[in-house]
Amino acid sequence: METQEDCTIRRGQPIRRYQNDFKLDGHTSSMMVNQSQYLNVGRSTIRIAVYLMTGIFLTMDIEQNSTVHQILAMIQSEGELGLTRMPLFTGQTVFALWLCSSRLEVQLRPNHKPIELATKWNRLVKKYSSHREDTDEEPLLCLRRNVFLSRSDEEQIKEAKVLELLYAEARNNVLQGRYPCEGQARYASLGALQARIELGPYNPQSHTLAFFRRHRGRFLPHHYTSPSLLLGLGVGLGLVGGKGAPEARLLEQYKRIPNHTGTNTNSRKLIRKYLEFCWSLPCYGAAFFQGQIERPVRGLASWITNRDMHVLIAINSSGVYIVDDIQCSLLLGLRYSELSWEMAKPSDEGNLDCLPCLFLQFPVRENGARVYKILQVFSRQAIMMDTLISGFAEEHRRHGTNGDVANTDRLTDHTIGSNTGSFTNKLSKFTLATFDDEGRCIGQMGSWSFQ
Repeated sequence: METQEDCTIRRGQPIRRYQNDFKLDGHTSSMMVNQSQYLNVGRSTIRIAVYLMTGIFLTMDIEQNSTVHQILAMIQSEGELGLTRMPLFTGQTVFALWLCSSRLEVQLRPNHKPIELATKWNRLVKKYSSHREDTDEEPLLCLRRNVFLSRSDEEQIKEAKVLELLYAEARNNVLQGRYPCEGQARYASLGALQARIELGPYNPQSHTLAFFRRHRGRFLPHHYTSPSLLLGLGVGLGLVGGKGAPEARLLEQYKRIPNHTGTNTNSRKLIRKYLEFCWSLPCYGAAFFQGQIERPVRGLASWITNRDMHVLIAINSSGVYIVDDIQCSLLLGLRYSELSWEMAKPSDEGNLDCLPCLFLQFPVRENGARVYKILQVFSRQAIMMDTLISGFAEEHRRHGTNGDVANTDRLTDHTIGSNTGSFTNKLSKFTLATFDDEGRCIGQMGSWSFQ
């Protein structure tokens, strides 16, 4: 992994590191590193920072009207980053530039001008975020995976530095709950691989259970570090910190990873293995949007206390997914061949509490009959989601196949599966309308009952 702190990129500006606990996932309120990301250094020149998921950021001087394409070319030309041989697939680059803050993440097009967009950021956040109060966020300019890069193309990549960047991004998404897995064993496997990559071979003197307990948040998703979850696992049963604890499972799997000669070669193989595991996850490579769904109403009192549930909507070339990133849970997965959707603007656009929404329709088998469910997702980012879904769905129709989905997802009754078929659509968590084959509404829940 990249560890150099004194590399240079253009005009002697150093590559600098940020702390490993610095988050780019939208879960942190402080997106700054004690300095402005955009500093004027001349009449038409500005100094910017570009953040990599490996834990470094690049500083460089650019013209204020520089495009994404030009900035990416500068990054790729820096030999010490090892990206000079970055592959290109069907016109798509492996990485793209993103503008990211705690409330909004946008992948930029090659002709976009990041400085120009950064000056408009607070207006964009106010338009596309559910937070209506005035904001003063300064976005980070990040180098991330291109959402339009297909998984099949990514699997062809051999360049070590490119794979390291992809690994770092996948690792962060796993730890932040954006790439849900089913079961503790899978998280333990990924955590063990990460430990082997970043710590080296198992050392019984230093890599103890106490060590992994202290550093649980470094190798396991955030929901495993929650005190309430750990108590729920059963203190009385000795699971916290004991043999059944997540960090204990991780340690046992870490011990089993063999130590081969040739550290660099072994590290590359482990990074590849980590990515291969992540490629099988439904949400891999997705763009994430913030939204909310109506909780099912159970009991009269819940009409008063019921609140919408905040979720992430993950969209990639395979399909559309609803994720509870707090619990690291995949709630719903829909592939494009079974998905119909429509974006709707609020009936009263002057009402700040009235949100645009995305209607997602999908088939399920219920009591032996095929019916259609409709889920309403509220989000000011609905128009952005609609645009991305339209592009991927059109690509799917043009090729007459669902591409990557054939290997990773399938819909059977209420189940959407990875290659092990273990992901389950949790339809009981949604407020849905139900229609029969002839388009008649045969079931309503929550606010659907008043429409």
